[in-house]
Amino acid sequence: MSNFTSELIGTMILILLGDGVVAGVVLRKTKSENGGWIVITFAWGLAVMTGAYIAASSGAHLNPALTLALAMNSDLPWADVPVYIAGQLIGAFIGAVLVWLHYMKHFEATDDQAAKLGVFATGPAIRHTPSNLISEIIGTFVLVFGILSFGLTTFGDGLKPFIVGLLVVVIGLSLGGTTGYAINPARDLGPRIAHAILPIKGKGSSDWSYSWIPIVGPIIGGGVAVLLYQLLQN
Repeated sequence: MSNFTSELIGTMILILLGDGVVAGVVLRKTKSENGGWIVITFAWGLAVMTGAYIAASSGAHLNPALTLALAMNSDLPWADVPVYIAGQLIGAFIGAVLVWLHYMKHFEATDDQAAKLGVFATGPAIRHTPSNLISEIIGTFVLVFGILSFGLTTFGDGLKPFIVGLLVVVIGLSLGGTTGYAINPARDLGPRIAHAILPIKGKGSSDWSYSWIPIVGPIIGGGVAVLLYQLLQN
């Protein structure tokens, strides 16, 4: 399996399961309606774990911020970065479309536009640009610094995906309540594009004015994590 295909399929499964649990919790008339934040965070961690096992052949980045960070750390050739990110973005878009198909009747039964968008993309609990950006920087810093410190730079095998999944759970439980912890530009951008394109009844705005934060924040956070990690190794 090529790196592009591996990242595409792994990220597709990640979003199918991750956005899927959000849909189950926030959309009307599902059996898991109102399941709560703990359900969402644990399922996201398991989604990361599952996607990582599936994408083992490429090293299972599933995240442009991680791909860029690993390239900065010389764990990935820069020439491979566009291939990885393209697979991640396309996989995230397809995964979001599959969530819509799976929960189509529940989208129709839900009037809350914010809930519909929340299935696909992150958004702040309190909209304040500096604070929201800092939240995404800190969350992604913990993710990438943890992966580097644990020696999990290729984490598609053994217990590595399980460990990273637990790391995502604790980030969500501890730091995710402010912005919904995108900590992954593809996780937010691919599904947000799907929300904008799909014929979802009464969906409302895709909130593009906020969309740069879950892209820029994770990239900065991942970069800072690499710089600090390298500094501490010297």
